[in-house]
Amino acid sequence: MVGIVIGFLGGLFGKGGSAIATPLLFLIGYPGFIAVASPLPSTIPGTLIASAQYWKHKLLDWRVFWWSIGVGVPATILGSAITRFTGARILLILTAILVFGFGLSFLIWPGQEKSGGGTSTAALQREDAPFSRVRLALIAAGVGFVSGLLANAGGFLLAPAYIRLLKLPIKKSFACSLAVSAVLAVPGTIIHAYLGHISWTVTGLVALGSVPCSMLGARIAIRSRSSRLARMYGIFLTALGALSLFHL
Repeated sequence: MVGIVIGFLGGLFGKGGSAIATPLLFLIGYPGFIAVASPLPSTIPGTLIASAQYWKHKLLDWRVFWWSIGVGVPATILGSAITRFTGARILLILTAILVFGFGLSFLIWPGQEKSGGGTSTAALQREDAPFSRVRLALIAAGVGFVSGLLANAGGFLLAPAYIRLLKLPIKKSFACSLAVSAVLAVPGTIIHAYLGHISWTVTGLVALGSVPCSMLGARIAIRSRSSRLARMYGIFLTALGALSLFHL
């Protein structure tokens, strides 16, 4: 059940899904690092499948992808490597507050009405849309470090950061977030496996449900009106942030 939920929501909202899986696994009784790190490798195949759906509709911006992984992968490795020396509670609280704030911003200012719906909108598919490389590098470094430290693929912060800080259209943001999250999950998985934080039984069970449902979520998102998708995303982020704060 956990895998089905994170796969569908991950494909629908452009994220790997481990940020959803961790509190759910905590709630059903899995301890500490097992609940935090075990969902990370399970999100990789589903994230790739969902990303392929967006790529087929020409929504993946390769410039954003390469800049994000070029900066984000080293930051993820650094964050993962220092988990044994640091407490993550304060960072978890700050991250939950940030996600909650992003969610409220999408509810109050969706900002996607001009993008229209469907997959044919020119604004969603432009490859020459300008963006700040410095801002993108800062986003990738910050999200990469946090994702490594929290054993998370980073999509729960990448997508809203791309939308709000980089000014990308929502569907293109989801497409880039999914592709980058799949890559950022790899170094984190390797290091957390080495540290003994991953239960591969939990990983397999979560992946079993998440892989097929991630494709369904992505297809629904691609066919949805951008303004409606932005409001749904706002509700999701607000609920995720509130759940995380309550759990902490």
